[in-house]
Amino acid sequence: MDGFMASAATGAMSSLLAKLAELLREDYQLQKGMRREVAFLKDELSSMNALLERLADVEVLDPQTREWRNQVREMSYDIEDCVDDYMRRLRNGPQRPSGVMGFFLGYVQKVKELVTRHETAEQIQELRDRIVEAGHRRKRYKIDDAVSFGGIKVVPVDRRLPALYAEFGGLVGINVPRDEIIKLVDGGMPGVKVVSIVGCGGLGKTTVANQVYRYIAEQFDCHAFVSLSQNPDMVMIFQSVLSQVKKNEYDTTKSCDQENLIRELRDFLKDKRYLVVIDDLWSTQSWKTIKFALFENTCGSRIIVTTRIGTIAKSCSSPQHDLVYELRMLSEDDSKRLFFRRIFGSEDKCPYQLKEVSTEIVKKCGGLPLAIITMASLLTTKSYTRADWSKVCDSIGSGLEKNGDVEEMSLILSLSYNHLPHHLRTCLLYLSMFPEDYVIKRDYLVRRWIAEGFVSGNGGRNLEDEGECYFNELINRSLVQPVDYQYDGRVYSCRVHDMILDLITCKAVEENFVTVVTDKKQMLASQGKVHRLSLDYHGLDSGTENPIVTTYVRSLNIFRYSEQMIALSDFGALRVLDLDGNENLESCYLQDVGKLFHLRYLRIKANNIKLPEQVGDLQSLVILDLLNCPKLGELPASIVKLRQLKWLLAPPVTLPDGVGNMQALESVSFVTVDYTTSITLLQELGSLTRLRTLGLDWHINPLHRDKKTYEDNFVSLLGKLGSSNLQCLTLISPWSLDFLLDSWSPTPHLLQELGIKGWYLSKIPLWMASLTNLTYLDVEVKVRQETLQILGDFPALQFLKLYSNSAGPEERCLVISNNGFPCLKKFSFVGWVNMIFKEGAMPVLETLEFQIIVHEMQIACVFGPPDFGISHLSTLRNLVVTVHCEGSRIEEVEALEAAIQSATSMLPNNLTLALHRFLESEMVK
Repeated sequence: MDGFMASAATGAMSSLLAKLAELLREDYQLQKGMRREVAFLKDELSSMNALLERLADVEVLDPQTREWRNQVREMSYDIEDCVDDYMRRLRNGPQRPSGVMGFFLGYVQKVKELVTRHETAEQIQELRDRIVEAGHRRKRYKIDDAVSFGGIKVVPVDRRLPALYAEFGGLVGINVPRDEIIKLVDGGMPGVKVVSIVGCGGLGKTTVANQVYRYIAEQFDCHAFVSLSQNPDMVMIFQSVLSQVKKNEYDTTKSCDQENLIRELRDFLKDKRYLVVIDDLWSTQSWKTIKFALFENTCGSRIIVTTRIGTIAKSCSSPQHDLVYELRMLSEDDSKRLFFRRIFGSEDKCPYQLKEVSTEIVKKCGGLPLAIITMASLLTTKSYTRADWSKVCDSIGSGLEKNGDVEEMSLILSLSYNHLPHHLRTCLLYLSMFPEDYVIKRDYLVRRWIAEGFVSGNGGRNLEDEGECYFNELINRSLVQPVDYQYDGRVYSCRVHDMILDLITCKAVEENFVTVVTDKKQMLASQGKVHRLSLDYHGLDSGTENPIVTTYVRSLNIFRYSEQMIALSDFGALRVLDLDGNENLESCYLQDVGKLFHLRYLRIKANNIKLPEQVGDLQSLVILDLLNCPKLGELPASIVKLRQLKWLLAPPVTLPDGVGNMQALESVSFVTVDYTTSITLLQELGSLTRLRTLGLDWHINPLHRDKKTYEDNFVSLLGKLGSSNLQCLTLISPWSLDFLLDSWSPTPHLLQELGIKGWYLSKIPLWMASLTNLTYLDVEVKVRQETLQILGDFPALQFLKLYSNSAGPEERCLVISNNGFPCLKKFSFVGWVNMIFKEGAMPVLETLEFQIIVHEMQIACVFGPPDFGISHLSTLRNLVVTVHCEGSRIEEVEALEAAIQSATSMLPNNLTLALHRFLESEMVK
């Protein structure tokens, strides 16, 4: 799984070529004739693969070339299926007993091998004929010319013209972003200031920039507004800028090369206060060229850049990242106002029967102005009946509804898709497998990409890290919307805007890459062969309009349970199986799972499932995700046969002995360790030196006679894993883990994330203080002043969550001193003790969650101000305070809340404050 296995552009070609190369190695011992045929297949397919990659960059193919491309891609899937079956037979080989029975079985096996060899030879010959014919068609139809001449020529139309000439009176929600951007442009340094506007396609960046330009242009000596393309002609760009800034002085008839134009532009601007808007920037290289032409004077000149790509926005405004303006979606009210104004003139004129469905359509547009305008234009062609409008509403996200306006919107959004490298196009198209508004967790999605073979190891990074880079790049290019963020600013989950989903669903079907079947849409590609199938049984009839041929399905997503679910035995080519949201799924549905010989990924979400013994037959399985099977209890003994397994994710389960055979494991969670667990299992876990993530549920009673043996072996396995590759460790226990306080040696030098929960440690372990790479700590410990001093010195700690039991009377108020926790971004504290934040404490803290015990406030105020020092946290963005009211008076609670609100109002950031009262009913009357 360490290379590209499949892509939307080339089908299974890359994976196939890698397997053919593997077959040619000596250890497979192919017969001479077979080796010659495999070499021929590899050479021919390599040439075709190169052409497929070049065709992927041609925006519009003629029908003949498109048909050849589709046939070759389909052929690659068929050949890979054949090669996989052949390699599996070679790897498994005959296994027979000794003696007379072994002799007899050996004879039978030889006959079977002869028959198989003959069948394989026939298959190879048939595949060879198909490849030869494809090569002949390539020459006959001059397919290579499609690349040389760039496909069908399309006359480009600047789709930004409506935004450039939009009248202010027809715009909605423009005032706030326009005024905020003007504030960024105004004032400040006398030198050149660059303000970047970033957002997805169709969000209105050009419109906003144009309104800012119209509003302030006359304040400058000269000004220009230019729009770029993905491959801009810089000579034309500079000529346009010169003609606007010099006006009548510029000679439009003379021709100049780029160098002379840059020189002329710099000479003219060097003593001018100028304003230049660079609209729709796509690359840093274009920016560098333009920036060089715009003289950096000290006259207060300003440049405004619009782009869809976050890193480019930051690069343009660097190092002043506060000059990057992220354009937001329209609010619900503004979205409705724009929608109804476009159709009826105002919301009041909307017919009663259309109000509810109109609201649903606006909601699906997700605040994207282009989508709202497009849907409004489409609906003006429909009758004022609820049925017609409901049909349009249901089509959003499915790619089913088409007219000129919808296609125009698709072309605008397609610019971002076409600008993606091939591997990111594949990853984006794959998101059409998920339903509308589905929140997709980053790590889950990355594992899916890895299982599909979309992620390639690069620059020494492991596949997870590389996959996260792909994920971040889709976020960066505004093609995927972030939903939740982690403590370190990384996006934790995302969703796809309905209009982007509409776009990628259309393209996925065109490429026969994904097939989606739900109650609202059934989209089967014309070729008939389905490779990636997403089934949502909610509301789906038992029969579909077109029967699905499952023979070629490689990836199967089933959302929600149905008694009519297709049997797993019908999916012989399956590589990825995800049973999502099937809470009522029964174990009997999995009885044939062992027949899915090629399966690399298995995820199950079900309440009462038990994994069958047949799972041990899945010799290709790499990822097993059972986290959403809460009643799993234990895993079958056959699980230890899965020698290729890298991720074993489950709720707390018991593992059988033999885990030491699973040396490929990199992530295991959660393993229950109790008195049914053998010492051998602990020793075998310690031998898994590739483990990077481990979760353990420790249930060893400290009063049991064998507890010392278990603890010694546990400490030993931690020592072995900590000196190898362990990066993330989570320990949960209802019993004391104080035996870990001083016993972990050598120190786990690579550990980045640590969680110890369920029982309070009496103090911070000595070894923990030396974890220089630790960024995340979630621990239950008796917090003293000394505890905070130790943790405050951690050099890389970004997230800290502390649980503390009741403190003694001597430490009911703790002080966080200045210079403590230099890198901490999120701090969450749960415990019966107050905290005071000194000036300079936690200098980069963004999120704080803690509680205040009101009846202890008098003690706290001895050490600090009545707001507990919150006003000292100048970088704070999110504050959640739980006020413990027990034993306090209402006047005290209200005074405290007022002090906190007053303190936060003085902080420079737009801080979000949440105040909660706990045990409010226990206040003193």
